[in-house]
Amino acid sequence: MLDPWALRNSAWKKKLAGWLYENRHLRGAACLHALNDSEARSMRAYGLRNPICVIPNGVALPDGSASPTSDEKVCVFLGRLHPKKGLPSFLRAWARTSPKGWRLDIAGWDQLGHERELRELCRSLRLDDSARFLGPKFGAEKDELLRSASAFVLPSLSEGLPVAVLEAWSYRLPVLMTPQCNVPEGFDAGAAISMEASEEGAEDGIRRLTGMSEVDLQEMGARGRRLVEQRFTWSRIADEMVQVYAWVLGRGPRPECVQVV
Repeated sequence: MLDPWALRNSAWKKKLAGWLYENRHLRGAACLHALNDSEARSMRAYGLRNPICVIPNGVALPDGSASPTSDEKVCVFLGRLHPKKGLPSFLRAWARTSPKGWRLDIAGWDQLGHERELRELCRSLRLDDSARFLGPKFGAEKDELLRSASAFVLPSLSEGLPVAVLEAWSYRLPVLMTPQCNVPEGFDAGAAISMEASEEGAEDGIRRLTGMSEVDLQEMGARGRRLVEQRFTWSRIADEMVQVYAWVLGRGPRPECVQVV
């Protein structure tokens, strides 16, 4: 919540909360927890000088693999329906590209009445046949959705570390996302396609994704699964957190994940 986009959103309320109590909380912490280097940089830019541990969120690895149920490929968005997720530009790009043999499934819960705006946009773009709103998906329904998908998209304008992307990789899905999703490891590992957070950027990303062969899509998804296994499992994250707490309590050396000024 300290990155520039988040601070600009409802800025006066956040300045007031910071003045009343939040800045005191932040500056008094023995160690701050950032999910990635981008968050750590935002903390420093905010003026915080505390030690920072950089440890990501994680996911539980599902068993088995994806099982598409039709010849039509499905690109899934899964998350809250909020303006910062960048869906309006993506929908306009989807309408312009009209990828043959692909459908867009949008799963998530409404915030700020944004779902109504998105539905109206889809009607105006005549996307009734190629884009669907599925509502929130949890538990077994979410598992079924991800197993039947062919790819995952997150066109966000701002993220901390999106667990939805990690979950998509854990299901061996290739991912199309913006750099603002703050998971650069995915680009480095060849597990994701980068697109700019704009209509033109989304159009380019959609064409690149939907132009890939089935084999290339599967290989990209497999690289995502390996990345999660190596970096984003709870067992590894728990070990790192234990080391940080031991250091804070004076019972161990400073872990490599802790940054000090």
